[in-house]
Amino acid sequence: MDLYTKESKFSSLLIVALGIIFFIPFLGSVHLFDWDEINFAESAREMLLTGNYTRVQVNFEPFWEKPPLFFWMQSLSMHLFGINEFAARFPNAIIGITTLLVFYQLGKKHVSHQFGMLWVMLYIGSFLPHIYFKSGIIDPAFNLFIFLGVYYLWQTIKQGTNQHKLNPFLAGLFTGLSVLTKGPVGFLLVLLTFLVFWIFNRFKKVSTWQNVAVFALTIFFVSSFWFGLETIKNGPWFLVEFITYQIRLFSTADAGHEQPFYYHFAVVLIGCFPMSVFAIKPLFKKFSYKNSDLLNFRKWMIYLFWVVMILFTIVKTKIVHYSSMAYFPVAFLAAYHLHYLINQKGIMPLWTRIFNLVVGIIFSLLLAALPFLMDHKELLIEKLNDPYAVASLGVDVPMQGWEFAIGLVYLVMVIINFVLYAKGNIKKGLTLISISTGVTLMLYIIFVVPKVEAYSQRPAISFYEELQGKDVYVETIGFKSYADLYYFRKQPGGNENQAERDWLLEGPIDKPAYFVLKANKQYKIEGYPDIEKLYEKGGFAFYKRPAVVTP
Repeated sequence: MDLYTKESKFSSLLIVALGIIFFIPFLGSVHLFDWDEINFAESAREMLLTGNYTRVQVNFEPFWEKPPLFFWMQSLSMHLFGINEFAARFPNAIIGITTLLVFYQLGKKHVSHQFGMLWVMLYIGSFLPHIYFKSGIIDPAFNLFIFLGVYYLWQTIKQGTNQHKLNPFLAGLFTGLSVLTKGPVGFLLVLLTFLVFWIFNRFKKVSTWQNVAVFALTIFFVSSFWFGLETIKNGPWFLVEFITYQIRLFSTADAGHEQPFYYHFAVVLIGCFPMSVFAIKPLFKKFSYKNSDLLNFRKWMIYLFWVVMILFTIVKTKIVHYSSMAYFPVAFLAAYHLHYLINQKGIMPLWTRIFNLVVGIIFSLLLAALPFLMDHKELLIEKLNDPYAVASLGVDVPMQGWEFAIGLVYLVMVIINFVLYAKGNIKKGLTLISISTGVTLMLYIIFVVPKVEAYSQRPAISFYEELQGKDVYVETIGFKSYADLYYFRKQPGGNENQAERDWLLEGPIDKPAYFVLKANKQYKIEGYPDIEKLYEKGGFAFYKRPAVVTP
């Protein structure tokens, strides 16, 4: 079946089906990962427990790093499915399906059915974009809102006086929703994209003051739905702390997140395989299209790409998903390139085919190597100088022995894909690699990722789960984690001294306290005579201090 040639009444249903098949199954097959996934799920859980949906909390204290919109989505999901991993990740699966439909509808509207399907298949078949829709992090929703804000801003400017009156309102609505999702950086990305466009247009008048007013006022009212309500209800201190945190994030590097300046470029190039390779040429060269919409929107996508990449290169704290907004313009530019080649009967450049092959081989071998090394841990242990990593690998995680074959099968698909591209069968090659990537990631999540998680964090999470429902204190020493809150299912209230770690270690505690340390950091708890070591497992050590009996 040729997905790209002719639109059918089932095209949108097919896209929804692909999203359901690839994004929803096995969402709950592995624990949430520290930090971000557990951090956000814990905030949603605390909303449900306290009934306070206007203030984001972690450990039942104000958490000013993020606005609440995504946590509202997770809270609703947890209300429907319970407090579990599936519920925490389900909102992004829905966002993923919505994103694919948006790509298809916009591609079809401005170019053709074929362009929309190319856009969809490229996104499904690229590693990081695909994986994020199976996660519990904020960025997929944030990125969709930013993209729609930029799109409707483009529509507002492009159509001039003949525009649909809703366009400036929709541009402001989605930009405002991005602010409610991740803060002022949402407005900043849209604004900077517009400013770059305006500079290249030599500051010409591009819209009416009425449109500017509608756009700005809509952003203000949508974002004020929470920012304004919070300020009215509790005063400005929370908002001040929020803004202070955002400034600190931009100007200083968090420990462990200092990366070289080219970090985000490497992440996008390698992590967005294979669509990133196809986006390189149209990023710098305009093809001879007659479609003015396509040429015009390409400019906006290039502006958005460079705004994201330069801004987050400047930001001191560098985390892999910070540049994920760039995936949207990269996918568009890749579709732009392939659509041109298909319709102009062009030959895919040799360097593009070779680059695809090389990166595909690297990915395949990495996918094969990880389970192989987990099945032969001794090869890793003898090379490691990190005591924590060595201790983590001490966990007994049964392997079936064939998991490495997932990567080898993917390698075969990469080679077949290379042959198809060489023969000019671009559509068949794209379909093959996209479906292969989706199936490979699904198999990896079922058979490999749980085993990786068993080494990295499961001993600690299992310990917290065993203490659920018990009237005890639980605390980590020497490392930052949100897993103790979420998987212990910490409840609101309790002793006001609990927040003081020294009180838990040596104060007159009224109930038993349990402590978790990394196995190579146990010296941090030495010298406390009434603290008993329970056991070590993997990279963690577990301790208990009994309640102090007062006369």
